[in-house]
Amino acid sequence: MSQKILLDKINIPGIKTYEVYRQNGGYASVEKALKTLTPDEVTEEVKKSGLRGRGGAGFPAGMKWSFIDKKSGRPRHLVCNADESEPGTFKDRFLMEYIPHLLIEGMITSSYALGANLSYIYIRGEYMWVFKILERAIAEAKAAGWLGKNILGTGYDLELHVHCGAGAYICGEETALIESLEGKRGNPRIKPPFPAVSGLWANPTVVNNVETIATVPWIVNNSGDDYAKIGIGRSTGTKLISASGHIKNPGVYEIELGLSVDEFMNSDEYLGGMSSNRPLKAFVPGGSSVPILPAELIFKTANGEDRLMTYESLSDGGFATGSMLGSGGFIVYNDTACVVRNTWNFARFYHHESCGQCTPCREGTGWLEKILWRIENGQGREEDIELLWSIQSKIEGNTICPLGDAASWPVAAAIRHFRDEFEYHVRFPEKIKNRDHFVAEPFSQVKHLVGGKVIV
Repeated sequence: MSQKILLDKINIPGIKTYEVYRQNGGYASVEKALKTLTPDEVTEEVKKSGLRGRGGAGFPAGMKWSFIDKKSGRPRHLVCNADESEPGTFKDRFLMEYIPHLLIEGMITSSYALGANLSYIYIRGEYMWVFKILERAIAEAKAAGWLGKNILGTGYDLELHVHCGAGAYICGEETALIESLEGKRGNPRIKPPFPAVSGLWANPTVVNNVETIATVPWIVNNSGDDYAKIGIGRSTGTKLISASGHIKNPGVYEIELGLSVDEFMNSDEYLGGMSSNRPLKAFVPGGSSVPILPAELIFKTANGEDRLMTYESLSDGGFATGSMLGSGGFIVYNDTACVVRNTWNFARFYHHESCGQCTPCREGTGWLEKILWRIENGQGREEDIELLWSIQSKIEGNTICPLGDAASWPVAAAIRHFRDEFEYHVRFPEKIKNRDHFVAEPFSQVKHLVGGKVIV
């Protein structure tokens, strides 16, 4: 069994309440930090831990904290990004719903490290029931003296609020989140200046993901060095994975980074293998925005090494033969899945969620959706595949925020690894008009029609 840092107490009856959470060691990191450590010492422990942002980018959290402007004298803020809108990702919701005080404890300890006296949790609009859970937990923490003026008699003050968004995926990008929090339309800002210098209300601001902040109490209670001993290389600690798709045991898992993809996929402790005993076709390891990989590149890298659940191993080979750990939205597909339909579905999402600020994204995502719909519905043309490739390449790297990249990468990877499936859709439109075309006749059995080897 791997070590649990975030989910070790999740099954304790009543852990959602303050009383039970406190009885089981809750808020110990706040006591330790406020009474025995300076803010810079807390930051140093997080830097030592090697903790990387768990929202998808994987940037070292302690380093990000060290960038915050402490010289201007302006108020500082910590904002928790709980706008979990990446398709395939639901691990932050799990934490907030079942152990909300862990996040609140992390917010207090992290705010102290940053010198923030006013902090926010920005939560996805569709998580209204979780919003209410967090508000109740914050009220409990404040009543117990963990929030407000002069916490624990140390002279440190902190107010913490939950702000509910309106359901825009773009607000998961930190500057769009800040714009929304200020009451404006959620459009990403051009950087620089970065939020660490000029963020919320032009004040120095750090934005971190739920899972990242919830990890801080363990690091402070133990040490950054102890956290760094878990995992492998630069992928230290544990990671929450949202697992879904054609697997026997979908759900949220906490793994030690460095676990092999094979063990995670096939062991009874984790996903338990493929459901219905259908063969594995592809997987997306980090949410809808990361490249899809075919079966032959899932368990082994292109160099023949074991593929590991780490930032480095999953990206081994670049986008040609690798993907990304991302937010940990682990989606598994068996041979009945249609890659073209799946890619169209992702493109439809990104077109809908584009804020429209950048022309390549505003126009390009719409074209990606239309062309993929055309191919999936038996109206595709031979030149559409090259047209898709051209459009995605003109979006990538040409937008203010990464949403354009997130829309481009799945399309590029799908064509790169499953081009023959696109060709099949174009050349045999009558065979794919049935929505479940690969259920009765998996592509592995008909790929010889486009020059591929038949697999029975």
